Amino acid sequence: MPTPGATEPDERPAAAAAPSLRERKRAAAKARVVDVAIALFSERGYNAVSVAEICQAADVAQRSFFRYFPAKEDVLLEPVREMADRMQAALAQAPPELSDAEALDGALRTLARYMLDDWERLAPYFRVVQETTAVRASPVVQLADRERAMADLLHARHHRGGSADWHTRLLVARAVAAYRVWLDELRTTTVEEPLAHLDRILAAP
Repeated sequence: MPTPGATEPDERPAAAAAPSLRERKRAAAKARVVDVAIALFSERGYNAVSVAEICQAADVAQRSFFRYFPAKEDVLLEPVREMADRMQAALAQAPPELSDAEALDGALRTLARYMLDDWERLAPYFRVVQETTAVRASPVVQLADRERAMADLLHARHHRGGSADWHTRLLVARAVAAYRVWLDELRTTTVEEPLAHLDRILAAP
């Protein structure tokens, strides 16, 4: 039993160490390959662009490309991986006093703000994904493979060990589905006050 007046230890994960200069340079080079590749895909179509052409335009060697990405398709999946990582990081940092639903909605709003701030770069990406059937069908693009991990993060806010029950998994699945609806509307229509619209969709029964 803790001593009266003692402070409970903070059991949240410690902040990750800042990346080294080498790691930052590698991340910058990888991001440049993604941006160049998306621009080429947007201009000419995914299937019409080769890895060699991406490397030439990004000024990287093919051996460097394959250190960053196992295959060409992984270049196009990288932005979604980054978005999923941001979502999970926001969930992990949610204040403990928030309910699971509040933490989840807050994480989705954090992701939405990031996307809106970077929409000029992301809009061509989503257009390419929509036109590229094989990539669009990928579970990574659909974020489905991250739903279980997100549910387990919510579970870990209140429990030691174990994994999320079906209630928590359903909560995450519904929220992610609502986010996809918002994103589809953002991509295909003119949405006034996008964040307010996201709130309406998340609150829908």
